Amino acid sequence: MKDLQFQNDLEKLIEILPEKVRKYITYDNLNDVIEIVLDIGRVPEIRHSSGKIEYLGKSNVTDEDILYITQRVQEFTSDNRSGIPGTLHRISAIRNRQGKIIGLTCRIGRVVTGTIACIKDFCMQNKSILFLGRPGVGKTTKLREISRLVADELGKRVVIVDTSNEIAGDGDVPHPAVGHARRMQVRQPEFQKDIMIEAVENHTPEVIVVDEIGTEPEAQAARTIAERGVMLIATAHGNTLENLIKNPTLSDLVGGIQSVTLGDDEAKRRASQKTVLEREKQPTFDIVIEILDRNTLAVYKDTAEAVDYILRGWPIRPEIRKVDQSYEQHQPTITEEISKLEQKIPSDSLKFSFNRKDYTESVKAFKKIYLYAVSRSIVEKVIERLDLNAEITRSIEDADIVIAHKNFAKGGAKVLNTANDYRLQIFYVKTNSMAQIQKVLKEALDVPESNETLRGYYDDAERALDEAKAAINKILAGAEHVELQPQNHQIRKLQHELVEQHNLESQSVGEGEQRHLRIVGGNDIEKN
Repeated sequence: MKDLQFQNDLEKLIEILPEKVRKYITYDNLNDVIEIVLDIGRVPEIRHSSGKIEYLGKSNVTDEDILYITQRVQEFTSDNRSGIPGTLHRISAIRNRQGKIIGLTCRIGRVVTGTIACIKDFCMQNKSILFLGRPGVGKTTKLREISRLVADELGKRVVIVDTSNEIAGDGDVPHPAVGHARRMQVRQPEFQKDIMIEAVENHTPEVIVVDEIGTEPEAQAARTIAERGVMLIATAHGNTLENLIKNPTLSDLVGGIQSVTLGDDEAKRRASQKTVLEREKQPTFDIVIEILDRNTLAVYKDTAEAVDYILRGWPIRPEIRKVDQSYEQHQPTITEEISKLEQKIPSDSLKFSFNRKDYTESVKAFKKIYLYAVSRSIVEKVIERLDLNAEITRSIEDADIVIAHKNFAKGGAKVLNTANDYRLQIFYVKTNSMAQIQKVLKEALDVPESNETLRGYYDDAERALDEAKAAINKILAGAEHVELQPQNHQIRKLQHELVEQHNLESQSVGEGEQRHLRIVGGNDIEKN
């Protein structure tokens, strides 16, 4: 048997299962299993991390089977969770409307070591760290290992605020996986914020570890802890830093967001609109780490700077760390792998560096636009015509900006309130005309009017389209054909589309720089 630090305590979990389930389980087929599921009236199953589902026998689960298990575990708490003392396994119940347990999920808890080796240098800097990631990528596993590292190797006073005994296992004695860290159990999830404050006030910790900060009071408690000089290691709901910034409940963890009106000079200096979003205060956490998958982490080493960059739409790239690589002697000049495609990128490009002039002239930040009562087809045409770095999204949660029709604003109060909750900027159009939508899009996407290349393209396109409109009127008045001035391929494409809208035909003629459109009234003319 392996040392307690590494064993999975599988025998203790298997012991509580009914014989008709137990006989189909071997240690071999539990190597990569996430959970065992038992629902009344269905065949029990085990679910593997690969997504594979394996059925255990052919007999359905009965009331007696559920009772057999519940009598062998601790009483379920208000969040319908229980556990097996001395292990990291979790038993969760599904109840019917009368409160009777009709299903159980037995989640297998494992001690996994080495998952923080690549970020060990950050864990030893005495800075607060926030982990983000979808369920099942190993957030809690990393908290467990960091607790042991800081308590045992650094000798710090560590207190784990353990809601539902998720980190240190069930029972009064914490699991050996957390080393010498102390553990405070939380009786019900809604009391987590109170235990966080109690831990600071009563037990003089140097480090507090918390899993799943998910409410505004918990975010406020985290700020209180950080302001008292205590190092905080925690996870939060959300997959990415950008999502967290948009979350009105938890944005305070990274400094909070506020709308600021700039003076004319400052707006000109920043090359931005007058109303912008800015970070409200210093972040609670110094470092934010996104867990992309079990082996890949994206590290924002300076949360304040990262949030500022994201809010201003400036390009930013976190430092990518791989679990199976060593970073003990990591130097910024070393070329390292930073992507799943195994591309090599100099680590200088991972630093927070930004040249505003170069960015304004050559880079347009990608934006997702949510539309309310605004013509989608016209917006798409404007985006294509102006070659804007943007796309339309159907989910307001994914949006960066909102464009709404002013006349329908009252009817869309719910949508616009949601946009305000997510701190999204809202731009209004007065009509669904091409000109009005184009004007608002330019404003919303900060199209730099000082950029001569872009401005020249916009002016050339508008003049070319005006020429095409005049030609179309001549054809409709009886002219057989009209030839336009030479244009580049992109502008000719716009002219072709305009001609099609009037049910006329056009073709590109001429060679090289002299290639231009000929508009005719006939049919079946091939466009080039």
